[in-house]
Amino acid sequence: MPRQLHLSAFLMNTGHHEASWRLAESDPFAHVDLAHYVHLARIAERGTFDSLFLADGPQLWGTVSQRPAGALEPLTLLTALATATEHIGLIATASTSYNSPYNLARKVASLDIISGGRAGWNIVTTAGAEAARNFGLAAEPAHAERYARAAEFLDVALKLWDSWEDDAIVADKASGVWGDDTKIHPPRHQGTYFSVEGALNVPRSPQGYPLLVQAGSSEDGKAFAARYAEAVFTAQQTLKDAQDFYADLKSRVVQAGRDPEHLKVLPGIVPVIGSTETEARAAEQELEDHIVHEHGVANLERLFQLPAGTLKLDTELPADLPSEDSIEGAKSRYTLVVELARRERLTVRQLIGRLGGGRGHLTFAGTPEQVADAIERWFTLGAADGFNIMPAVLPSGLDLFVDHVVPILRARGLLREEYGPRRTLRERYGLPRPANQYTATLV
Repeated sequence: MPRQLHLSAFLMNTGHHEASWRLAESDPFAHVDLAHYVHLARIAERGTFDSLFLADGPQLWGTVSQRPAGALEPLTLLTALATATEHIGLIATASTSYNSPYNLARKVASLDIISGGRAGWNIVTTAGAEAARNFGLAAEPAHAERYARAAEFLDVALKLWDSWEDDAIVADKASGVWGDDTKIHPPRHQGTYFSVEGALNVPRSPQGYPLLVQAGSSEDGKAFAARYAEAVFTAQQTLKDAQDFYADLKSRVVQAGRDPEHLKVLPGIVPVIGSTETEARAAEQELEDHIVHEHGVANLERLFQLPAGTLKLDTELPADLPSEDSIEGAKSRYTLVVELARRERLTVRQLIGRLGGGRGHLTFAGTPEQVADAIERWFTLGAADGFNIMPAVLPSGLDLFVDHVVPILRARGLLREEYGPRRTLRERYGLPRPANQYTATLV
């Protein structure tokens, strides 16, 4: 079949723009309204998206004065959405720094079973001292240590998902034998970070493993993705940067002994859509006019690890910002923001406006045809296998994309007309169902 786009709907309360909640159309309480998320999931399913995606972090980030704060726990929410949808994949973010492998493997396997094979896990290491202090740590672990822990965490999770062979359940009523004990394989893992003895207490799920997603673009993040990831969510500001990232990551996958087609690169894009370019620009400006710049200054000072009061709205960034090597938090996002500001010589005020829609992801205002053109260009020029669609305002932005951009992509042969016979999320991403590592060892 001709190569087609993979689309994921990145859902965030009233939309990705930080001022979206202030619009007349927005519900400030949508972030805790199940009906709101059911509605969004069904819109994305109408657009034949591969998946929807929920971000998460184990902390109350920033201040509640800026925008709707807090979020429903994603695995819980996605379990509810699994019963309200039929086809769309369900990807949850969960941290390897602040979870245990056994409990998280069980939860993700349960979602995969309940949804009939539609679960995905966005694997994050979680940056920030705020989260660390919520788990009894004085400071966040070092960047490299977080990724070392993540690698062992995932290795344990894979052992747990394989701890039941696919045919371990016999269900022989006549003999009184429900399961075959010889087909249960306790991991008995003893490692640097984890000690996990027993088999998982749920059977192997429909996909074997959930779709494994990763979102870090640092050197450590790319090394981790090359080894494990099957989809990568990334923030890229220019076509050239996206092409370089794409080529680098695919080559790393080959070096790791994997098929590069078994990893899909999905940059984020924040589409602001209007029937004319002028209308789209006006919608973008309305959102920017609602930004509270004091919040933006505080966010940048936190990202750059600067004392409060350092940044001034109508000046450019200081010349003596810390280097990426000294940052233990979100290294790749730090570099992206600094390079954007330096490249375009933005003032702090202008930078806040550029980041207000997508926190560093590409923001694009235009007509449906212009949005489709931008997506097609990146897709055909070696910058993306698909996109994380991040509407600035929800639900209207997702409705506009599905009703006006999706038909153009379908007419160009870039997107499926219907879901078809492929049922699991792994199948939709063109991935095989993984063999059980214990069965392979025995053979």
